[in-house]
Amino acid sequence: QVQLVESGGGLVQPGGSLRLSCAASGSIFNIYVMGWYRQAPGKQRELVAGITSGGSTNYADSVKGRFTISRDNAKNTVYLQMNSLKPEATAVYSCNAVLQIRATMSATNHWGQGTQVTVSS
Repeated sequence: QVQLVESGGGLVQPGGSLRLSCAASGSIFNIYVMGWYRQAPGKQRELVAGITSGGSTNYADSVKGRFTISRDNAKNTVYLQMNSLKPEATAVYSCNAVLQIRATMSATNHWGQGTQVTVSS
């Protein structure tokens, strides 16, 4: 079994910062890609940022220059540092990982339970 557990969401004022964390645990052989998605009320889920095991990153245009994704491969953990937050960033943020599980060595897609981020004064 694989679990992704997120932490770090909450309420922040516009212009503030938050740092999200997501730790993967279980019978994991290798994690290819980790990323953060978000879904605001009434909108489709969108990719915020992703990072490969080699450290290559990609970001949604709306967060470039303000959000930073990083990863600690030894801890199977991905982080999302969010600065200069805007009200439109309010959403449920979910962690995603594409990884190999030891039992089958097949690549599988996993999601965390999501954490609420609210940007409001």
